[in-house]
Amino acid sequence: MKFFFDLFPVILFFVAFKLYDIFVATAVAIAASILQILWVWWRHRQIEKMMWINLMIIIVFGGATLVLQDETFIKWKPTVLYWLFATGLLVSNVIFKKNLIQTMMEKQMALPIPVWNQLNISWIIFFVVMGLINLYVAFNFPIDTWVSFKLFGATGLMLVFIVGQILMLNKYLKDDSNTSLVNAQDVDETGKNILKKNEKE
Repeated sequence: MKFFFDLFPVILFFVAFKLYDIFVATAVAIAASILQILWVWWRHRQIEKMMWINLMIIIVFGGATLVLQDETFIKWKPTVLYWLFATGLLVSNVIFKKNLIQTMMEKQMALPIPVWNQLNISWIIFFVVMGLINLYVAFNFPIDTWVSFKLFGATGLMLVFIVGQILMLNKYLKDDSNTSLVNAQDVDETGKNILKKNEKE
């Protein structure tokens, strides 16, 4: 359910574009993003940083699109968002020695440090590539193709990537009666031992 909620602005953007044009769709996306923030705040009294970042970018680039009546800005919006995420992951890891992927996921699973680093690098590469793909589609195909790609293509690529991540992490999962995840104590302090995969019953 949360997956479709996160796609709410993109879905409305797609529908508005099909019914009207890119400028109406952009205005709808801005309004939908604001409503999304308000709804989350009303329900949970807390907003994720990524939602704030996405809102600021859609307001800036969407606003520029509407004021200047130039669709170029809204086409750049996904790429800016992807590359901002990639930069955040890279800078946090290299300069501040903090793995943001590990920070977000370590409560759900315990993994060896090298695996956390691999995950971080893979997400950085994914976001960089997604930014490039967005620009290629945006400026080499008709705008209706790009709008469809935003909803179906980008979402599909994200799902494929996540499934790939799950398959990669599968060997670090420990099967028991509660299908619990491996415990950090299973990892040797030296980091030289890796977890063995337990076969499912």
